[in-house]
Amino acid sequence: MSVSAGAAAGLSGESIIREIKAGGIQFVVSVPDITTSEGLLRPLAKGTDPRLIRICKEDEGVAICAGLSYTGKRGLLLIQQTGLLDSINAVRGVAVEYQLPICMMVGLLEKEVGVPPRQSKKYGVRIVEPILEAMGIAYHEIEEQADVAKIRPAIDKAFADSKPVVILIGQRPS
Repeated sequence: MSVSAGAAAGLSGESIIREIKAGGIQFVVSVPDITTSEGLLRPLAKGTDPRLIRICKEDEGVAICAGLSYTGKRGLLLIQQTGLLDSINAVRGVAVEYQLPICMMVGLLEKEVGVPPRQSKKYGVRIVEPILEAMGIAYHEIEEQADVAKIRPAIDKAFADSKPVVILIGQRPS
């Protein structure tokens, strides 16, 4: 598959943050990761809206986002797929079983730009979508700048339907 002009130009972290804010996200709960640190995590850390909550383990983030949802606040868990895989039981037990609007933005570590996740040479990237499908969790791929427009509707639908959602970030935002 060839890389489109949008993918070659890269993702704008600023536009992703704008969409997160437009989706009413008040808190970003995060474990630092290589995929989103420069374009998303650093700019979020410099601001106050949304508020950044740093955590040690991804499953902590699932619990914090669940608690926020119970208080009418919107949180977003910012992690990479290795952390998603590590916390899959918390996602199952809290987000899926209790039907909570846990919004997760997941950086696909080492995913090749322009290559669909299922076709990645990296096993840890290739298995993410099938696992989410098996769990009945909606997901959206953000690979090109035009895909950023999917973020707000995904967040709004998660909260309207009280169901988890995963937004897969396929390349490093700048």
